[in-house]
Amino acid sequence: MGPTQSEARDRSSARWPHPAAPYVAPFAAFLLILSVQDYLRFLGLWEAPLRFLVIGLVTLLFARRVLDLGVAGPVGALLLGVAVFGLWIAPDLLWPGFREHWLFHNRLLGSGGATLDDRLRLSPLFLVFRFLRAVVIVPIVEELFWRGWLMRWLIRSDFESVPLGSYTPLAFWASAILFATEHGSYWDVGLLAGIAYNLWIVKTKRLGDCILAHAVTNASLSAYVIRTGQWQYWP
Repeated sequence: MGPTQSEARDRSSARWPHPAAPYVAPFAAFLLILSVQDYLRFLGLWEAPLRFLVIGLVTLLFARRVLDLGVAGPVGALLLGVAVFGLWIAPDLLWPGFREHWLFHNRLLGSGGATLDDRLRLSPLFLVFRFLRAVVIVPIVEELFWRGWLMRWLIRSDFESVPLGSYTPLAFWASAILFATEHGSYWDVGLLAGIAYNLWIVKTKRLGDCILAHAVTNASLSAYVIRTGQWQYWP
C-alpha cells in the first residue's frame, strides 16, 4: 500500500511551496519539451532517451511523495486499457479517410499524419525509448495531472481535501474535454479515453488503477504502431 492521502499531503506540503507542484510540474515539463521538440531534432536518435530521462527525473523529483502505484483491480484496468486502445484505432479502421475530415484536419488541430523520420523508425534505440515513454512516463504524468489534480481542483481549490475519484458534473466533463484537446486531431477518441479514465477513477478511487489502464492503452497502441507502421499515432 502507498501513503494515505493525508500522509501524501503532509509530505508534499513540507517539501514544495505549493501543494499542486507534485501533480503539475511533471506535466508542465512534458508539455515544455513537446513545445520545443522541433528544436531537438538535431539530437537525432538521442532525442527519445533524453526526453525519457528528463521527464522521468522531473517526475521522480516532484511526485514520488504523492505517487501511489497500488492497484486494486488489475484485471479491470487491463480490460479497460485494451478497450480504450480499440476505441482509439476503430474510426480509422472502420472508415478509411475518417481523419481527413475538417473536424480533425485543420490548422488548429494539425493533420494527424505520420511525421516520424524514416531513420528513427528503423532505430531500436529510438523505438525502445519511445515505447518506454509512452508506457511508463506518459500514463504517470498525465494521470497525476488530469485525475490526480485537475478533477479535484475543479471541485475545490483546496484539492487535497477532495478524495480521489470524487465526482461532480463540472469536474468530470471539463477534465475529459480538456484531456481531449491535448490529443489534437485525435480529440474525438481522446474524449472517449478521458471519459473512460474518469469513470475508472470514480469507480476505483485509486490513481494506480488509472495509471495501469492508461499504460495498457499506450502499450497496445505503441505495439500496434511498430507492428503496422501506423506512425501517425506517434506524434
